[in-house]
Amino acid sequence: MRNAARKLPDWLSVLIFLCLVGFGWMNIYSASLGEYGKYHGFDFSEIYTKQGVWIFMSLILLVLILSIEAKFYQRFSSVIYVSSLLLLVGLFLFGTSISGQRAWYSFGSFSIQPAEFVKATTALALAKYLSDIQINIKSLKHQTNAFLIIFIPVLLILAQPDPGSALIYSAFIFPLYREGLSGGYLALGFSAIGLFVLTLVFGPWWVSLGVVLLIASILFLSKRSKYFIHYIGIGIVAIIFVFSVDYIFNNVFQQHHRDRFNVVLGHISDTQGIGYNTNQSIITIGSGGWSGKGWAQGTQTKGNFVPEQHTDYIFSTVGEEWGFLGSALVVVLFVGLISRIIFLAERQKTQFARVYGYSVAGILFVHFAVNIGMVIGILPTVGVPLPFLSYGGSSLWGFTVLLFIFLKLDADRKLASHF
Repeated sequence: MRNAARKLPDWLSVLIFLCLVGFGWMNIYSASLGEYGKYHGFDFSEIYTKQGVWIFMSLILLVLILSIEAKFYQRFSSVIYVSSLLLLVGLFLFGTSISGQRAWYSFGSFSIQPAEFVKATTALALAKYLSDIQINIKSLKHQTNAFLIIFIPVLLILAQPDPGSALIYSAFIFPLYREGLSGGYLALGFSAIGLFVLTLVFGPWWVSLGVVLLIASILFLSKRSKYFIHYIGIGIVAIIFVFSVDYIFNNVFQQHHRDRFNVVLGHISDTQGIGYNTNQSIITIGSGGWSGKGWAQGTQTKGNFVPEQHTDYIFSTVGEEWGFLGSALVVVLFVGLISRIIFLAERQKTQFARVYGYSVAGILFVHFAVNIGMVIGILPTVGVPLPFLSYGGSSLWGFTVLLFIFLKLDADRKLASHF
């Protein structure tokens, strides 16, 4: 009995998963009722019915995941990873284009998006590589190989093109940092993002002046002449990057990406065009007040003012019908789940399980933060679903696979020495 109990998945994580999935279905149901709030019964043409079927199948999927020996995921992680890359490559030959993205395999009325599963396979491959006894993440060679594991799927996803899904792979910086990657990479990443945004807001000359003043202040206060060349070099690179922002923005980004950035930055006000979704989402959330209008009673939701509200903008339904209290509950559940995963990751007996756990936590965090930021208008719209809540079979199954592989690894951690 004790051995059986040890193999049960963490009950708190499973409970939060069930709460998020169930609450997600309730809001998808509400978002699908339309203006007259008419219930159409168990009709497969209705999105709430489809989501219900996908939820049922995800429960079967998680049982299958938990029934497989944990050592399978470690031993065959490389094979699983390569197979998933081949699925991404196959999209360019056999994939179906939806909304300008060749990101789905279609089987009649059923479509599946491989990118939703590749996040889990990449996490497995990275965990396998970093857990190799000869790997030292502080080595430049091993850092390059680790980043290559991450960037190969990113490049294939960008080619679809699906920049939203590609953005999620920034989450893998968290497990790398936990395993000893220099904090300089984090500082470099955040600095590049900050300089990019500041340049779009204030222009390259003002930002360059700020860089010069910052470097001069650091040199004056530190009084360490041996670092003089380093700081000067950093300043020069930063200024070069600042003056390249306009080129990147105008030649690398597509027009709709530029428009979305300009809306968020306040350069353009287009509440009826490119900024319509975000503007309506903010209005919808704000109309919910403290406690909301009640389940299936949201006037904005029933009026379909927010396009595709059941997918990436499902949080706006939460805000209108459940108010600040319901929105806060969703945030608490996500923070609780991510915190719990980090706690479980730290108690793992193998580096493989720990790295995979931090990958899961990072992916969920980036999805959660980007989606909420997008819906409330502080980030550009990039098409990132809210885990477990947004409509979609591929999304739900992908997150289910991602989470329950880790819960299986955690449940079998007592047997880790036999892997």
